[in-house]
Amino acid sequence: MDYKFIKGDVFNEKNCYYAHCISRDYALGAGIAVEFDKRYNMREILLKLAKGNPKTLEERCIEISNVFNLITKKNYWEIPTYEDLEKSLIEMREKIRKNKNIKKLVMPKIACEIDRLSWDRVEPMIKDIFKGLDIEIVVCYLE
Repeated sequence: MDYKFIKGDVFNEKNCYYAHCISRDYALGAGIAVEFDKRYNMREILLKLAKGNPKTLEERCIEISNVFNLITKKNYWEIPTYEDLEKSLIEMREKIRKNKNIKKLVMPKIACEIDRLSWDRVEPMIKDIFKGLDIEIVVCYLE
């Protein structure tokens, strides 16, 4: 794994897959989730998937197009746990491991802004979960 932590907008990175955290209620009403919804019509797609495929309701990582939606909490107003974040990241790792075409994963400081988890705990978790995987991970942060 090649890991980079850079200042900049997630969407400035191209030819990649993205990851971000969402709630199981698919609110997508705050933070970077709003932008993913605008760019990909994500909320509507997630709601259709949930109705059409009940198995989707059990997933912790829902892949749509080139976006991994990490389910880290049930409702948008809740705060995720580190355990739920870890389970979502592990599920995403397994999807990446199966898809050899994924070479670059870009994400914000997941679960650390609105969701208020500590980047000092989340960053080592990401590095540990993805070590040994043939992928470039770019974490973008704004000021």
